[in-house]
Amino acid sequence: MTAPNSSARNDLRAVATPLVQIAKEPYYHATGDELEVFAAAAASGLPVMLKGPTGCGKTRFVEHMAWRLKRPLVTVACHDDLTTSDLVGRYLIVGDETVWMDGPLTAAVRGGAICYLDEIVEARKDTTVVIHPLTDSRRALPVEKRGEYIEAPPDFMLVISYNPGYQSVLKEMKPSTRQRFVALDFDYPQAEVEAGIVAHEGGVDADTATKLVRLGTLTRKLKGAGLDEGAGTRLLVHAAQLIAKGMAPVTACTAAIARPLADEPDTRHALDDLIAAVF
Repeated sequence: MTAPNSSARNDLRAVATPLVQIAKEPYYHATGDELEVFAAAAASGLPVMLKGPTGCGKTRFVEHMAWRLKRPLVTVACHDDLTTSDLVGRYLIVGDETVWMDGPLTAAVRGGAICYLDEIVEARKDTTVVIHPLTDSRRALPVEKRGEYIEAPPDFMLVISYNPGYQSVLKEMKPSTRQRFVALDFDYPQAEVEAGIVAHEGGVDADTATKLVRLGTLTRKLKGAGLDEGAGTRLLVHAAQLIAKGMAPVTACTAAIARPLADEPDTRHALDDLIAAVF
């Protein structure tokens, strides 16, 4: 396959990554100074790293800030098979022509968007190196296959997230990468705040939301004693949504909380007992 010459390169470029402009405010309840820190980092052109357990609101926070800052958003769910080409782009055959297709990272840089790399430690280590020039004073993305050096516009922002409590030795983030970011710690909200979130997002009454949060707190105490992770706020909202549709609370919690958390019979029985005790 032959790449197009330099004059054709700019013309033959396909678009596969939509830049999402969030029109409606995503519900988010601040628990600290995360709104101010993120906004200041965005204004300064600094990348941000979000650290916290699964389902605690990191993705919703990024969506909320994209809406608040009126910037388009590109989200990438990182995984073991994510390659540099997946992020940056690749040449494709379209008809009888060779066409370049931007990856999500390149599309975000060109469009001045927020690029959110969710669970960055799940990506291959040789892939994450590509973000380094975007996280220092260069603020640029080298696209070697096209011979391009794309300088990021002021509105471009790189955001990554990961769960420090769930990473293995093989998947921990290198200090050379971590120290390029402004970091924000996330955790599950205080019980009263979390109940308000569950009630709002799940469409249930305050009493039901309080019980769901109590159940979630009990499952989190099982972390390391049968569970890798307790129930995140996301799972509690899922259970609330099922209840709001008329499902019995015990059935909803079993389907939305207990079964996603565990496969081992003893642990499943323990979760079933917790559900029965709360409801």
